[in-house]
Amino acid sequence: MTETSRPAGGPQDPAHYPAPPAYAPYALFEEQAPLAPPSHRAERRRPAALIAACALVAALVGGGSAALVGELTNGRHDTSQGTPVQNVSTKGTGVAAVAGAVSPSVVEIKAATSSGQSTGSGVIITADGEVVTNNHVVAGSDTVQVALSDGTTKTAKVVGTDPGKDLALIKIQGAKGLKAAALGDSGKVRVGDQVVAIGSPEGLTGTVTSGIVSALNRDVTVSKEQGRGQQQRGVPQWPFEFGGNRYNGDTGSSKTTYKALQTDASLNPGNSGGALINMNGQIIGINSAMYAAGSGGGSGDSAGSVGLGFAIPVDTVKADLAKLRAGGSDS
Repeated sequence: MTETSRPAGGPQDPAHYPAPPAYAPYALFEEQAPLAPPSHRAERRRPAALIAACALVAALVGGGSAALVGELTNGRHDTSQGTPVQNVSTKGTGVAAVAGAVSPSVVEIKAATSSGQSTGSGVIITADGEVVTNNHVVAGSDTVQVALSDGTTKTAKVVGTDPGKDLALIKIQGAKGLKAAALGDSGKVRVGDQVVAIGSPEGLTGTVTSGIVSALNRDVTVSKEQGRGQQQRGVPQWPFEFGGNRYNGDTGSSKTTYKALQTDASLNPGNSGGALINMNGQIIGINSAMYAAGSGGGSGDSAGSVGLGFAIPVDTVKADLAKLRAGGSDS
């Protein structure tokens, strides 16, 4: 029986299909070579890749945070905007930096009166020698001597006094090129703000203490009379009244009350008229009254600070300067 012929080029025609690729004999059945073990270099790359991925995520998160902060601050990254004076504590170590910046502007005052000598402090407010102090430091003085921070002593005269605010202005004779203190804004002071006090307690010129603002707007009553300071250890203890109590002696019948900043910075006799300073190196108050243990209102015979000190707000000082320069007022 003969095979039925198939038309050429049909599906069953071998020529219709492409020739299979040529394989070496049994190549399809050869055993696969084992995979090479991963190199140590590859193993080292994996932690590095993980770290890089984490860094990328952190960068993205940080970038988002930075963008958010930038949006909230309107793109301003300079936090010093609006600060009137650069914070001196960024130039040093807090209190030390403030002391270094302001000490040249604080002086010791010795005022001789017919009844003796009073010792206090003052703050230079102009390069030609204007000095603000307390009225009770220079009241009734015949001569006034001022010791500068460099140790030199100059003569000063009283320009004007305001017993009603316990303020006085004196002028150092022949002065020029002095370092004037920067006057701050006591209206911005908050309870708890850190402060520095500089003065001459017990005649120790340039003494620096620090603390905080303990309270605002304390009603402090002081004497307007001359010679009301009682002597203790050779230094006047200026009487004042606070909270219904009397301290450091009798304030007498002629007295005045003002709103004061309260501080726990150590103040002692001789700090009167000195500077109370914020951490921007600005004067926020003139130290005026301090309770000394054993000098009235307490027991014992030791003088010194017990954390109860008061300062006249610098805004009161600034508002009174024109009057003081014109000779002041006894009212």
